[in-house]
This record gives sequence, C-alpha cells and structure tokens, in this order.
Amino acid sequence: MPLRFGENVSTAETDYGTVLLDERAGAYWELNPTATLVVRTLLDGGEEAEAAAALVREFDIDQAQALRDVETLVRELRGSGLAS
Repeated sequence: MPLRFGENVSTAETDYGTVLLDERAGAYWELNPTATLVVRTLLDGGEEAEAAAALVREFDIDQAQALRDVETLVRELRGSGLAS
C-alpha cells in the first residue's frame, strides 16, 4: 500500500537523508539515505516490494532483508502516527 504522510507532517531532504517534523507533537525524525529511498518510492505510489527492490539495486543487500527493513520502517511510521 502506498505511503501518505499526515497533514501535520512536514518533510525536508538534506545531504544526509530526510527530516520529518510532526508539527502536532513537535517531534523530529531523521531518516538516513536508505529510509529516504524507501519513503520516496512509497510516496511516489510504489509498493513495499518495489521499495525493497530499490534498496537491493542501490545498496546491494539481500532481498529478504530489504523487504524486512521496508516493512519495519513502514510499521514504525504508521505506528507513530506520521503516516497512513
């Protein structure tokens, strides 16, 4: 399922990844380049499997590990209320 950030979440890409600001809670999250690639893929309408494939291509990691990492990130973003 594609990822969507809540209206209260602002994003800014930096040289080191992406910063998320939950304006409601006043909390910042910093995503490393790996997480940024995942989020960008999902925000563009990609599925989790596509985000995992992008990780494999970009960072030469195992497909199964990439999919676990994507699922964990998405679960944490949704669980925190940042994304739906």
